[in-house]
Amino acid sequence: MKFYIVIPAHNEVDCIEKTLRSLASQTLLPKKVLVVNDNSTDETAAIVEKFSAEFPFIQLFNNTSSSKHLPGSKIINAFYKGFEQLDENYDVICKYDADLIFPKNYLERLAEEFQQDQKLGMVGGFCYIEKDGDWKLESLTNKDHIRGALKAYRKECFKAIGGLKPSMGWDTVDELLCLYHDWKIKTLPDLKVKHLRPTGNTYNNAAKFKQGEAFYKLGYGFSITFIASLKLAMRKKQPLLLKDYLQGYVQAKQKKLPSLVSPEEGKWIRKYRWKKIKEKLF
Repeated sequence: MKFYIVIPAHNEVDCIEKTLRSLASQTLLPKKVLVVNDNSTDETAAIVEKFSAEFPFIQLFNNTSSSKHLPGSKIINAFYKGFEQLDENYDVICKYDADLIFPKNYLERLAEEFQQDQKLGMVGGFCYIEKDGDWKLESLTNKDHIRGALKAYRKECFKAIGGLKPSMGWDTVDELLCLYHDWKIKTLPDLKVKHLRPTGNTYNNAAKFKQGEAFYKLGYGFSITFIASLKLAMRKKQPLLLKDYLQGYVQAKQKKLPSLVSPEEGKWIRKYRWKKIKEKLF
């Protein structure tokens, strides 16, 4: 299968070399890896150019954007700057972060899964972070969720869901719309990806309200938002985040921000979320 990979990168001098080296060492090599150098002020571009000279399938695209790092919009806008440079000759499109080390068989395993099940729309491994000298699962989400750092989409699924939304919540709505359009999602516990930086460590203070805003844009409604916010705050071991998330939801509702989904999709999403909540309770 033909894998195209887009990597948004902003000041990744400490990590991008390890990420590219792991992709260049795959048992199934990607057809294209496009690193979008998004307004970096360090040597990120120089490192990518060095790899490009050695591996022709690795390319650099320089992009100028705001230096403000809010979750969602900045990284997806950068992704699309890269995606627009690619042709249509791919089977799988990947949005990967620039601070990951992939096991050598990562893409080969994804290809096997996609080939075995033609209804499989998304597949991915798990992120591990280093703690006390050991690599441990970065357990911020359910194990049936593919982390935003390592998304891989079958071409037909990617088109069916309308691509990626430039907003906080993009890496949740993609999976919900995948299921809505009768595609399958699969996570592979044996694929352990080293995540060199904990999620969210570069976000600014305004980002804490974005999670609640995302729940509003996903069409959750207040009750599901409260449950999801409480769960996430406890997982992060920061109970006070519950207030910030709910405040973000209320502010988004007051501003009547546009939804990421249609009314029909929102109705389906609420029904699906309540079903999953009840399954865990009973």
